[in-house]
Amino acid sequence: MTYILSIVANPEKPAIDSSLLDRLADIVKGSGVRELAAGAAYDMGVAEPPEKEAFNNAADLARQAGFDFNITPADARRKKLLIADMDSTIIEQECIDELAEYAGKREEISEITDRAMRGELDFEAALKERVAMLKGLSADVLAETFEKRITLTPGARTLVQTMNEAGAVTALVSGGFTFFTSLVAEHTGFQSTQGNELLIEDNVLTGMVREPILGRAAKEDALVRIAAENEIDLRHTMAVGDGANDLSMLGRAGLGVAFHAKSAVAKAAHARINHGDLTALLYLQGIPQSEFID
Repeated sequence: MTYILSIVANPEKPAIDSSLLDRLADIVKGSGVRELAAGAAYDMGVAEPPEKEAFNNAADLARQAGFDFNITPADARRKKLLIADMDSTIIEQECIDELAEYAGKREEISEITDRAMRGELDFEAALKERVAMLKGLSADVLAETFEKRITLTPGARTLVQTMNEAGAVTALVSGGFTFFTSLVAEHTGFQSTQGNELLIEDNVLTGMVREPILGRAAKEDALVRIAAENEIDLRHTMAVGDGANDLSMLGRAGLGVAFHAKSAVAKAAHARINHGDLTALLYLQGIPQSEFID
């Protein structure tokens, strides 16, 4: 089996030039460089993953120059299913933290969110605790939060639209809330969504969420179910996320990508994106910028 070394920089700060590629090729014994986007994304063939010393040297070079490098098998690169986390992945915020601002509980809720995403707290229990702090908020703040506080992560729409155009299945599977998943899907193009439902009575948040809660196991189950429904082998699936509740989904997918993720998630994932935007997931599949759909 041959492998591909994927080299991707932030497209807003294209940091890759021929001398850097030559240095990297020398370290990993790579060859056959293919440009996917000038200065921002390249493929390089390698016969086998580099030994530990060479890998560490390449990692040091990547940190210094500001690019991501990942090694993936050359076969089955283009995926037929994309399944994605929402908060801090497809969007730049954690929706519950933004809602907390209206309840005057930003600091308390954000702290719990951070701990849950690092895997220090049970996700389901942490979600219930945070939602309880929102009790009494007008449901009108949901729309206001989306309009004023939520932004798509750079590259999100391009990623989803390009995958759709290529005939892939795209699914947004979130531990966040259905109010936001539906709007995010509308703005990006995800074909299906799944999330947790905030319970509302008389246009007021009750402080409760409908059970069962979609957490770590449910995300993995969604991956397996959607793949099976569409007769897609798991090797041809890609999952992306940033938090501990994404770990099972990332591990089960053919290619699990940690996107600007917590350290434990980055260490466990098949690939890591720390510098690039979400178009990096297209480059990981060998899709050139010329094929992107906006």
